[in-house]
Amino acid sequence: MIEHSEKLFTFNFILLCISQALFCASFSMIIPELPQHLTDLGGAEYKGLIISLFTLTAGLSRPFSGKLTDTVGRIPVMIIGTLTCVVASFLYPFMTTVFGFLALRFFHGFSTGFKPTASSAYVADVVPVHRRGEAMGIMGVSFNIGASAGPALGSWITILFGINTMFYISSLIAFISIFILLQLKESLVEKVKFKASLLLLKKNEIIDSSAIAPALVVVFIYFCFGAFLTIIPDQSAYLGIANKGIFFTVFTFFSILSRLIAGKLSDRIGRVLVIRYAIIILVISLIFASMITTSTGLFIAASLLGFSTGLSAPAVFAWAIDRSESQNRGKALATVYIALELGIGIGSVVSAWIYHNNPQNFFYVMITSAIVTFIALIYLMIWNKRRKMGLTF
Repeated sequence: MIEHSEKLFTFNFILLCISQALFCASFSMIIPELPQHLTDLGGAEYKGLIISLFTLTAGLSRPFSGKLTDTVGRIPVMIIGTLTCVVASFLYPFMTTVFGFLALRFFHGFSTGFKPTASSAYVADVVPVHRRGEAMGIMGVSFNIGASAGPALGSWITILFGINTMFYISSLIAFISIFILLQLKESLVEKVKFKASLLLLKKNEIIDSSAIAPALVVVFIYFCFGAFLTIIPDQSAYLGIANKGIFFTVFTFFSILSRLIAGKLSDRIGRVLVIRYAIIILVISLIFASMITTSTGLFIAASLLGFSTGLSAPAVFAWAIDRSESQNRGKALATVYIALELGIGIGSVVSAWIYHNNPQNFFYVMITSAIVTFIALIYLMIWNKRRKMGLTF
């Protein structure tokens, strides 16, 4: 057990951020190369499943990871998620059929189903309450550092040494993340030993009602992220960009910049207000992204989209934590992450269907994403009105 600290940058918090960066780098570095890899296996028509299968498993596992986080402990759940990355990345070179590849993507999704839920709960345990938004922002920065470096690194390794070497290095990076996690002290006060009965979920253990409002916002916001993950590798190639991970590097760099201020800003002026501004900027960015025809335009779009999504994330998760009971913190975060995976998964499938391997359809993918994101703003306006009337859950 670790005592709650009045300091933000404690030894445990710093270690967690480093581990988080490595974890994210491990699974994100393979993403830009997966569409071509699946095409080479003969499964070009299944590109939409690359992300959606991953997010499906992540979403399905969230209720379990939330319950285990609140019972067995934060660190064991983080290790389970990261160990999944170690195993999955190592096995990709051995999956030489479309079915085998898609099955492994389904398994790989358990990683993000477990690790981020427990990591967010751990952060909430060990940081000062009045700096919770700032802490979520900083942890998001560490996550995005991995997301920024990972795709470009993965494509670079693939170009120089081949895709199998890239998969093995991805596995190694995840293994290092586990080693760092083993240095942390558990933050859950009342732990229980794992037993199979913990995997039996009751209805009230799946969704935390206090997190429904943040979760609904997340579904609409992260729809566009599923679209990016699905079409950007092909759009990059279409515009003559050899390194398919550069978009994500630019995207994440600007997301890091906004996260550095977003969390602290939400501590001062309120979570919902920051989220509303972020949504407005994101919608405008998506409309701009629909009109690009050059590689320069793609990078400008990446910067705008990264900045706007980075503004919303710390505020949304801090909002969910604020509304939850401490004993249900893992369940509340799991609820929001289920919504995140749902948004990404739907965005991936819908965007792949709209895109249909036709570059002329990039425009329609982005416009659809802008419309879906705008729904989040409408919902927040309705939510705020009902809150003032005392009707909002």
